[in-house]
Amino acid sequence: TEVLSKTMRVVFTTLGAFLFYCLGYMTLPWIAYGIREWRTLLAILSTSAVVYIPLWWFIPESPRWLITQGRVEEAEAIVRDAARKNKVEAPLVIFKESEGTSPSRTYTMLDILKSKNIRCITLMCLLLWMAINIGYFGLSLNTSNLSGDPFMNCFLSATTEVPAYVVSTWLLRKCPRRALLSSFLVIGGGVLLLIQFIPDSLQYVALALEMTGKFGFTMAFSIVYIYTAEIYPTVLRNVGMGMCSSAARIGSITAPYVIYLGTYNKVLPYILMGSLTIASSVVNFFLPETLNRDLPETMEQMQECQG
Repeated sequence: TEVLSKTMRVVFTTLGAFLFYCLGYMTLPWIAYGIREWRTLLAILSTSAVVYIPLWWFIPESPRWLITQGRVEEAEAIVRDAARKNKVEAPLVIFKESEGTSPSRTYTMLDILKSKNIRCITLMCLLLWMAINIGYFGLSLNTSNLSGDPFMNCFLSATTEVPAYVVSTWLLRKCPRRALLSSFLVIGGGVLLLIQFIPDSLQYVALALEMTGKFGFTMAFSIVYIYTAEIYPTVLRNVGMGMCSSAARIGSITAPYVIYLGTYNKVLPYILMGSLTIASSVVNFFLPETLNRDLPETMEQMQECQG
């Protein structure tokens, strides 16, 4: 998303990447309905990823990253090509001479640990990504335990994500990231804590609450992705996003075991996921706000954490 403007960065992430992910999610239960053997299903779904290989030759490198590496000529060529495709006349000088200096060093994961500010921000981001993924995948995997047809429940769970991505596109243009993310974390976590008080006779109420929680987690997931990318500077953005994605995978790996706790007590998964989500919404308030701010390029331009 570094090659996009502020507005297009939001639109691409929500209505581009995430919405098409949602369409694939909606298709999944009907593919699984026709292919009941899980090994065959997994093989077919994995094979479909081959179509992404040619994209290596079509997606350009990030000009921001190229500049930090001192490769200004390559960055300028990409920008001029983009201007030509958009029928815009590029200026004679795109980048200043100061931007063309060779990089003095290569940044690694150790640089995140050296700086107290970046270390604190990263720890909070790791907690956010892990908590959101535990809740998101926990609710996604729990659809088979709900009353009714499991394939239809999975489809309904995926359908709730469509309005979430549409609404998040509009809200991210106008609302502060920090308040927006915490609000939907409270909605997602609060709904999970309320489910335990719904009697078994009101199964449709419990189903509606669970879908509302899924809506909140979907909103939070789309927001935290953009928010995190806007926090980290260009020289550390790949490292920071990679660490957060790894934390998210830990959360998704943990989610099935959280749902398994329901065999001992059916409300235990909801209490655990809800409490963790509420706690992460409080942690989120200590992160810096990024609305209407330019993407930071260096570590010095990165904002300080709050408190």
